[in-house]
Amino acid sequence: MFGTLREQVDTIMREDPAARGWLEVLVCYPGLHAVLFQRLAHRLYRWKMPFFGRCINQFSRWITGVDIHPGARIGRRLFIDHGAGVVIGETAVVGDDCLIYQGVTLGGTGKEKGKRHPTIGDRVVIGAGAKILGNITIGDDVRVGAGSVVLKPVPPHSTVVGIPGRIVRSRMDNEEPLEHSSLPDPEGQDIQDLRERIDRLESLVHELTEKREPV
Repeated sequence: MFGTLREQVDTIMREDPAARGWLEVLVCYPGLHAVLFQRLAHRLYRWKMPFFGRCINQFSRWITGVDIHPGARIGRRLFIDHGAGVVIGETAVVGDDCLIYQGVTLGGTGKEKGKRHPTIGDRVVIGAGAKILGNITIGDDVRVGAGSVVLKPVPPHSTVVGIPGRIVRSRMDNEEPLEHSSLPDPEGQDIQDLRERIDRLESLVHELTEKREPV
């Protein structure tokens, strides 16, 4: 238990430039509290005491603003930054060393039974407000841009952005995981390409019109 706590605190100290000391992290980081409560609730859930696990989950949600179902499987060193509005469903799986920002949802897409929530690989970064829905797999070292809605599996070492989420490039090893401003804008690029094509077509029509002989 103490080893897990120290590991979580060390992760936050390493990943968050705003963290000024271990005492501040212990007392003032709701993402840390939510992960610790969930580990206890998950243990009760596995011991066939789901009601008590849900009670802990409800208390944790009340004081942290983070809703992680007791049935979810959470890997080591998960850092939930700010935490407000994060929802992780019952059959979700989150790998090791992941970074999740506020407003993220790992949810289902219907009332189906069994595995209905996403599986997140190791070292995945999920931007603020992103939604990953359904029984899909997000590979290792993936970056999900802020506000994206991901409905299909994403291969490892990829960057996905947009609604619905589109894979825009393979991730470079030297990219900083917190630099969301460096993510490409595929919708904006599509619009720019259409504008350029329209300009070329208008120029061509204008040239053809000028070359027509008067009747």
